[in-house]
Amino acid sequence: MLRKKLIAGNWKMNKTPADGAALAAELVTAAGKQTDVEVVVCPPFTALDAVGKALDGSTIKLGAQNLHPEASGAFTGEVSAPMLRALFTTHVIIGHSERRSLFGDTDAFVNLKVLAALKNQLKPILCVGESLAEREAGTTLKVVQTQLEAGLQGVSKEQAATLVVAYEPVWAIGTGKVATTDQAQEVHAYIRGLLTKLFTEPVAQRVRILYGGSMKPANAPELLAQKDIDGGLIGGAALEARSFLDL
Repeated sequence: MLRKKLIAGNWKMNKTPADGAALAAELVTAAGKQTDVEVVVCPPFTALDAVGKALDGSTIKLGAQNLHPEASGAFTGEVSAPMLRALFTTHVIIGHSERRSLFGDTDAFVNLKVLAALKNQLKPILCVGESLAEREAGTTLKVVQTQLEAGLQGVSKEQAATLVVAYEPVWAIGTGKVATTDQAQEVHAYIRGLLTKLFTEPVAQRVRILYGGSMKPANAPELLAQKDIDGGLIGGAALEARSFLDL
């Protein structure tokens, strides 16, 4: 089955609303009408409204970088799925390694976020991946299995078909190190196998699995040529129109 490639830009804690809208406008001018590749940009919460307006009428979709599982309540500093939906957000990154390592997001909390996103018709981009210590200890596949299975607890087959998974070897994020093409494909194929066990082969074949670990225009063609690599979750290269458009 031919899965449409997906390139998602994670802007992290960068860009004011004005800067974000300007970058989005550049992307729309250059790629706002193409339909060969699905494109999602994920600005910080403060820029979602401005970027969303800049993307209006284009094929580029709006994503958020996180959400809280509850719809509302006493959760200072948090943003809920209904709030994101009100800004016409379609995707949301969940379980990014920075959320896990810096902010203590556990597998169980990530799972609650996935379920909240799906309940509100947001497409989760669920991130999984191992640290350098885990890679060197040979536990990569075990770590990925634990994170994936825990993160998808309670997700139905129908819901799973809308899901996006991002494999991000933590040691390759922002470091300039990249997993070799073989290393990346091995883990992507393993994830596809796990999804087959969890949700059946037809569902697993529909789920797009992105690579997120220092993907740049120079190494993207080789990575994207692999059977189970369906796109990229892009950090640094997404902050500048030229490099993101090259991807």
